[in-house]
Amino acid sequence: MPLSAYAAPATGGAPALRIELGAPVPSGPLTRGGATESFDLTVTNPGDKAAPFHPWLLGNLDSPIALKKSDVVFRVDEINAPDTASFIGQQDRGWQGVFYPAGKDLSAGFEVPAGGKLKWKVTVGLGKGYPVNSNAFELRASTTSHELAPDGQDTLTLKAAPATGPAAKLSTHFEDNGTCDGAKDASLCKQLNLWYRHEGVAFSSDLVTRLTVKFPGDVKNPDTQVRVMVDGKWTDVHPDRNGDFMLPDMPKDFDGVSADTFALQVKLGPKTQITRPTLVTLHAGVALDEKKVEYISTTATDFKLAPAKQATTKPGQPKAAKPAGSTTTTTQVSQTASSSAVSPVTAPAGGTPQASGSLAHTGSDSNTGLYAGLAAVLVALGGAATWLGARRRGGAARA
Repeated sequence: MPLSAYAAPATGGAPALRIELGAPVPSGPLTRGGATESFDLTVTNPGDKAAPFHPWLLGNLDSPIALKKSDVVFRVDEINAPDTASFIGQQDRGWQGVFYPAGKDLSAGFEVPAGGKLKWKVTVGLGKGYPVNSNAFELRASTTSHELAPDGQDTLTLKAAPATGPAAKLSTHFEDNGTCDGAKDASLCKQLNLWYRHEGVAFSSDLVTRLTVKFPGDVKNPDTQVRVMVDGKWTDVHPDRNGDFMLPDMPKDFDGVSADTFALQVKLGPKTQITRPTLVTLHAGVALDEKKVEYISTTATDFKLAPAKQATTKPGQPKAAKPAGSTTTTTQVSQTASSSAVSPVTAPAGGTPQASGSLAHTGSDSNTGLYAGLAAVLVALGGAATWLGARRRGGAARA
């Protein structure tokens, strides 16, 4: 049952139904895995025509707390209404309670007589896994087909007893860890630590962390690259469709991790259009669910990034000749003059460290170098003879 179903258009004129929720009984706070509470749900039709009614209860709709189906006990019994069946739905970790005529399809609705009303008893409780960092369960009564008057919805908040121990809390911060391994210039690659400080009991689910790299508004195609240290190896983190980077999940109780931190590297890729050091902002947001992005902790830091300068040969400047018999080595230069000609060694996830540059070598036990040197001398002599002959033929023609 999609959360967006409430936007469905009404049929048979303007919506007129109104929902009223009664006081819960008993009135004490709910306990996790404990006794339930019940309240009346009444729908009234003030119009002069019968109206369809597709009831829909949404739990903690405007809260960052994500809920599973098993986190809430839900049952509906008819009082002055047809036989009723109930169903628990879920979308994007949002809880939904739906009820409908027994023996019919889930999408079937009730019919509220003109000038009349229907009434049910709704029973709600908390499962043992209800989030410990929530002290209430909020319900909003609505319909899936936009059948209520503009002020026809109603809400009810059921208190939840505090969980054993202090509530779960989290704070985060970045720590500057200097220049990336192998980089000579700090602006080429930034290395940081993202620290987590956890207090109280465990969270209701593992923590997801979203990294966002923000550039000035006039920057196009920054081509940002992010790596995270996993099991002692630098591992690439690929951006999602929004250009953000999702870090590995952090356990909800921080159990089984060597440290409450992630080591990170941030740099510009080869396709970047940035040509000079540029101030960027790295933002980290931690949430309890990847799809429902309400952060329980955020932090940010600023630093400068710039691309590596390309090594070039000035126009008209001859290349140095290699002596005959020397070993031939071909290298693609992609670093600055102050750094190594070969790109630094990287270790892909689960693989063997590899060099990102290109290097060809003949080998010390081969005579290829000697033959290549002789060939170069012969080519040079042949070119000189050809040029000299052309000069002489041109002089004879002018004579």
